[in-house]
Amino acid sequence: MTQPAAPTRRTLLALAAAAAAASPASGAAGSGVGGTRVATVDWAVLETLLALGITPVAATELLQFREVAVEPAVPASVADLGLRGTVNFEMLQLVRPELIFISNFYASSAERLGLIAPVESFTIYAQGVAPFSAAEAMTLAIGRRLGAEAAAQRFVAETKAEFAGLRGRIAALGGRPVIPINLGDARHFRVFGADSMFGEVLARLGVANAWTQATSYSAMAPVGLEALARIPEAWIVVIPPVPEDATRILGRSAFWNALPNVVAGRVLTLEPVNPFGALPAARRFARLLVAAIERYAGAARG
Repeated sequence: MTQPAAPTRRTLLALAAAAAAASPASGAAGSGVGGTRVATVDWAVLETLLALGITPVAATELLQFREVAVEPAVPASVADLGLRGTVNFEMLQLVRPELIFISNFYASSAERLGLIAPVESFTIYAQGVAPFSAAEAMTLAIGRRLGAEAAAQRFVAETKAEFAGLRGRIAALGGRPVIPINLGDARHFRVFGADSMFGEVLARLGVANAWTQATSYSAMAPVGLEALARIPEAWIVVIPPVPEDATRILGRSAFWNALPNVVAGRVLTLEPVNPFGALPAARRFARLLVAAIERYAGAARG
């Protein structure tokens, strides 16, 4: 007689996490005002749900989300579906979502996800799409769909009010342009253009983006470090993660240390921000940027 196959470690972990997500201690996890159990495979959707006070039953790459996106905080009741590109469908089925939110990045998975629960998709990052306005529209749409319309409208209004305050603060700090980048290594970086969320944040703060060349819906990479020599007056704003060897090598680089921005101390390394986030990421980037420039200005006065 054939013995049943032993459960795999992946299956056991999925069962344990599913049990935790469905336990009474998780309260209203995954529920909007109407009680819909919702899951998502997209980080921009995840941060929006959490900002509206809606805890999904499951989402993807939660350990990395906590390191890269940082906020809003993800409750322990949310089951981790693994990698965004290779979702753990077994886990997803176990947590029994009634609705799955995705973005256009995961359109290829929509049909398979749809076998588990209805799928609805949003687009924030695409050619010709202004991500900030698209993120506002997504926030309001999620609010309507999950019975949290008042919370969504309040969050959009709070976002506008916060930007108005930050715009006034940064206007008093000299108005230098900013180039937002991720360092790929000690010789190359990824730059975020006017069509990125970071670029739109700069525009809404009244700050010029020092990178004026075209980008392919949000970013361009790799760009050689020598490009920074063309914008000596700008703030170089580095968004982590920063490779360890890049920090070490740049510290010894004659070219890097001769850049006027570096000589003047106009290099700001922020805390991590999700570069492809929604309104919560936009607000986080704006707050961190203004606070960093204020610290520099205060140190210069001191």
